[in-house]
Amino acid sequence: MKPAPVAILYQALPPPLIGGLRKDAKPGGYSDGGADIAFALREAGVDVVMPTVSPDPATALDWVFPDTAEGIRRAGAAGASVLWANTILFEGHPLEAALADFDIVGQLPAATQAFDDKFETNRLLAEADLPVARSFLLSGKARENVCALADVEQACATRGMSFPMIVKPVRGRGSQGVTLVETFAALRDTAAALIAAATFGDMLMVEEFLGGDEMTVTVMPPAAPRPDGSRAGTHWALRPVYRFDQRGGVAPYNGDVPVTANSVAIGGERLRDPAIVAMIEGCVVAAGLVGARTAIRIDCRADQDGWFKLFDLNMKPNMTGPGRPGRNDQDCLSAIAARADGWSYVDLLQAMLAAKWWLASASSI
Repeated sequence: MKPAPVAILYQALPPPLIGGLRKDAKPGGYSDGGADIAFALREAGVDVVMPTVSPDPATALDWVFPDTAEGIRRAGAAGASVLWANTILFEGHPLEAALADFDIVGQLPAATQAFDDKFETNRLLAEADLPVARSFLLSGKARENVCALADVEQACATRGMSFPMIVKPVRGRGSQGVTLVETFAALRDTAAALIAAATFGDMLMVEEFLGGDEMTVTVMPPAAPRPDGSRAGTHWALRPVYRFDQRGGVAPYNGDVPVTANSVAIGGERLRDPAIVAMIEGCVVAAGLVGARTAIRIDCRADQDGWFKLFDLNMKPNMTGPGRPGRNDQDCLSAIAARADGWSYVDLLQAMLAAKWWLASASSI
């Protein structure tokens, strides 16, 4: 059966301030990845609805609709019955008002808002006995469960955290604002500058630095078929991707260095490594805990003993890929994983499309 007409949404709305925190908008609002998705699906024969009659493959905005109420209305008027939310969702997002009218590829808006808070999400995972990097909240002034900048030495000592450490936004995007610090002076200076800039709000995370291998795991929803065509009935993971050539201990922003230049899927023999097995199992459990309804990505790093800890759960992973002119090096991390398991980029997209959901089933996964 030919899939129903699908429209891709990109982030046109400014990101809201949530509890004093902000997830800074990506330049272009993921329109590049949205156009990649639309182009690849259309080439594969999917009925893709676009805002222009004759879209230019080199012009991202020809392929995607804004995630505004008007953009969603236009997508529906153009014939779409599926909305692919390639955008950052939040409570009160216009998509909420459209959930009864469309099938959805994406997360529930309230779930995205809740689990884009990296600190609270990691606390949830830790309470479920999953291995998570230790961290605490930091701000200019002390408040409930938040350390003041002036008291950071005591906070580190209390938690047994030592240098190097990571300072990062609570609702960050990729490696934006993520900094490795080696001393208390550097920690204070970095934190003070980020708080003063207010790009990410008035609060940060201080996190233990894990010096071992970095892996990223894409977890698919229960309704998505596996590469062999079977359905797991539960969340399941693609092959982990190894990240290398970090800069200052941090993977560089993919807008500066394509992930194809510093990432590779692990070999099949490593899938039997007990540390890898435990990491994958932990990521699958984590996906269930956050109720993931489409692909998510979880970043992990090994500690000094070689065991992996989860440190960054991404409810809306990057989903760029090749096809449009000049995009041949734009495989996202999830696409790299998919290729190692025998899927092309569009195979991954079609599996995600097959897992679309609608409002009546939103609480059934």
